[in-house]
Amino acid sequence: MTAKLKPASSAIVIDGDRYLLIRRANPPAKDLYAFPGGRAEAGETPAETALRELLEETGLVAENPRLFATYALPGKSGGGYFLSVFLVECHERTGVRALDDALDAGWYSAADLAEIAVPDSVADCIARLETYRADGVWPEV
Repeated sequence: MTAKLKPASSAIVIDGDRYLLIRRANPPAKDLYAFPGGRAEAGETPAETALRELLEETGLVAENPRLFATYALPGKSGGGYFLSVFLVECHERTGVRALDDALDAGWYSAADLAEIAVPDSVADCIARLETYRADGVWPEV
């Protein structure tokens, strides 16, 4: 029998050519740099989860979540997560702090990914966004 994937969401915040990433304190992505995000709480929509997790992990308030990508992330011993990744608008991007289960928080360019460890889903999202940037056409999400 296949275990059901638990819902989780993350938020992509962009500032120029940089992306907001946090270093995770807990498994399953411990010590990896990722978009702020986490598990859904009961009754929460995926978009609400992304906005709440961004606030809890960085102190930033965002709005207008638009679904950008989804990933099935199976666990090593069954279970796992169904991750919904949202592009969000964050008007105030200063004062980012590492809160909750984030060990560090900061702004990273696509080139910085060569120097830090990120989950495959983050690398995929940033590669897609950088293609849009190079083409001068942002996705309508």
